[in-house]
This record gives sequence, structure tokens and C-alpha cells, in this order.
Amino acid sequence: MKTNQIVNRSSASRWVTWSAFAVLLIIAPKIFHQGASLSLLSQIGTLMIFGLSFNMLLGQGGMLSFGHAVYSGLGAFFAIHAMNLAADGSFSIPVTLIPLVGGIAGMFFGVLFGYVTTKKSGTTFSMITLGMVELVFASSLMFPKFFGGEGGISTNRVIGKAFFGITYGPQIEVYYLIAFWLFICTIAMFAFTHTPLGRMINAVRDNPERAEFIGYDTQWVRYLTLILSAFFAGIAGGLSAINFEIVTAENVSAIRSGAVLLFSFIGGIGYFFGPLIGAVVGVFLTVMLSDFTKAWQLYLGIFFILIVMYAPGGLAGIWVANYRMVKFGKLRQIWPSLWKMILSGLLIFSGLVLSIEMLYQRSLGLDQGPEVTLFGIAFNCLANSSWLIAGALCLAGIGIFSVSRAAFTSVWNSAVSEIESAILKGYE
Repeated sequence: MKTNQIVNRSSASRWVTWSAFAVLLIIAPKIFHQGASLSLLSQIGTLMIFGLSFNMLLGQGGMLSFGHAVYSGLGAFFAIHAMNLAADGSFSIPVTLIPLVGGIAGMFFGVLFGYVTTKKSGTTFSMITLGMVELVFASSLMFPKFFGGEGGISTNRVIGKAFFGITYGPQIEVYYLIAFWLFICTIAMFAFTHTPLGRMINAVRDNPERAEFIGYDTQWVRYLTLILSAFFAGIAGGLSAINFEIVTAENVSAIRSGAVLLFSFIGGIGYFFGPLIGAVVGVFLTVMLSDFTKAWQLYLGIFFILIVMYAPGGLAGIWVANYRMVKFGKLRQIWPSLWKMILSGLLIFSGLVLSIEMLYQRSLGLDQGPEVTLFGIAFNCLANSSWLIAGALCLAGIGIFSVSRAAFTSVWNSAVSEIESAILKGYE
């Protein structure tokens, strides 16, 4: 009886979650409607699909790929060529379906390249995918007729007659096209996790020897998963071609592959929705933060290292852990120690950011003056007092962290044990 109740609650919760996701996609442009917000939302949507497709390999299959941009990039090239053919009347296809062209192209190259890459697993698989992305990137400069050379291939997404007034000229229409495909692809990739193949790729990730022992071909399981992953990556590439109206060799580069790995890991590869969070953070760090500071790459690197060292479950893991504390009423128990940890983090963060910004100003921006405005306060990067403030903030944060860490760890572990006991009692 209890099991049925749990299943019913889970089903209802799933419907609420998907409905909330759909509503959020619809109202997002109403909330963020100033400046370049629509362009950023479009980039986030495209990166979300790309990240989810990558997580099918790494998170669900344990396949660390350094060449996933091959499938999205080649999908983007085929999509943009399809748009140009449609523009001159050689090929009849609505812009709404252009992402499918990218998806089919990605799937084709998944069939082609995946047969080679999935022959091996582990580190060998990763190295083969790295060689594959370098091979395709080099080819993009060797075949300028298809890849467009260094300038890439450009297009015009306004093709043919308007369909119910939709021309895809305004950015808002492009955003809703991306939102539509994001919703469909997210549902499809989530459904994949509950299919026999989705369950089997988890088994291959966790214990390939046992999977082979019970009669499954692990290479074939990895191969099929990669093909499906390449399909969704190609859709992301097609949407990127529509959004930017240009595709270059950078789309099939190792840099693009490294970026999706970075952002997916930051979001949390152990959770289905982790890449969704990673896409938001990734666009914020690479697009928005770069407008405010020259040190954005340094912040990105530091943030990634901290996630790997102290939160291997990513931001999604942090969210889930704290949500469980709230759900089981343990927040009051851990709060006296938690707020001290938060305070120490804020102090260290403030001191570190102030030090980095003053160092960059002193090294690269003195021609614009010695002052750095941070948190609404002006600091002189040449004054000793400013460096003393930055140092004091860092030391204060480190001191509070050192004193509070043991107590927080003890209280947190105690709360986790109580939650696990409550869960076990609920199943009895």
C-alpha cells in the first residue's frame, strides 16, 4: 500500500515538474526582456540541449568524450546548408524543421564515428574522441567549399512565406522555437533514462563485466547510446545555426567540446537536470561575466576546481542535498553551523575577487586609472590599505571556516543519517 502511494506521489510530482518547466520556458522572456536577454536565453536553451546530450554519454554511460562538438558542429553545418538551399528554392523545408536536419546529420556521424570510438572504453575512448575532434577540425580548414574556411558559412533564417505570421526574423520567435525543441528533447532524453537501453547503459557504466556476463554486448550498448546522443547534439547544432545565422570551424573544435564538459560537470553529471543548471551558469560565466571583468576565465577555472574538489555532484548535488534537509525538517538542526560556513564563503569570495580585480587593474588597466569599483565601493589598487582589506577578508573567512568546519561536518552527517533512517522506515 505504501509503495503505491509513493508511486502515485512520484507521478504527480513529475507532472508538476514538467508543467512548471513548460511555464518557465513560456514566461522567461516576460521576466528577462531587457537588452540582450533574449539572445542569452536562446544561447542557454541551445546549450541545455547540447549539455543533456553530452550527459547521456558521461553521466549515464560513464563515457568521457572530448569530441562531442563534432556531432553538434556537423549538424550545424548541414542545417545551415539546408537553410541556404531552401532560400534559393533547391530544397523545400520550413525553418521549424531545420533542427531535424542537424539531428539526422549528427546521428549519421554518430553511426560513422561511434562505431570506431565505442570499440574501446575508459581512457582509450576519451583519447580516440579527442583525436576525432582534431581530425574534423583540421578537415574544416581543408574543405572550404563545405565548411567555408576561416569565415564559416552564413545564412538568412527568414525563408519563404510567413507561417501564421512567424518569420523567425524577430529574436523572440527564435527563442520560442528553441524553447519548443528544448522541451521536446528534454522529455525525450528523460524518457530514454527509463528505457531498457537507458537502464542498460547505467549497468555498463557501473559494472561492464557483469553486464557482459548476463549476455549484453557492452560495445553495442555504448554505440547505440552514442548514436542517440549525437542526434540530440545535432539538434542543438541546428538551433545554433538558426540563432546565430553563421557556423564556423569553432563549432567543431575541441574548445567547444571542452566547454560542454566543463559546464555539464559544474551543473552535475550525476543528475539528469544538472546540465540544465550548468548551461545557465556557463552562459553567465562566459558571456555575461566577460562584460564586467577581464578575469572571467580565471573565475571559471577556480569555480570548476572548487566544484571538482568539494562538490563532485555539481550544483545539482548541492541543491538536492539541501532540499532533502528542508524536506525532512533538518534545516533548523544544521542552520547554526551552516550560516557560519556561508559567511566564511562570502568573506573568502569577497577578498579573493577584490585581490584578483586589483591585480588585473594594476597589471593591465593602469592607463584607465588605479581605482577598482567593487560592491559599490572604490578601491585603489596602488594603495596598501586596499590590499590589507582584501587580505583581512580572506583571513577572516579562512578563520571562520577552520573553526566551524568540524562542527558543521558532524551536524550534517548526523542529519543525513537521520534522513536515511526515516526513508528506510517509510519503505518498511
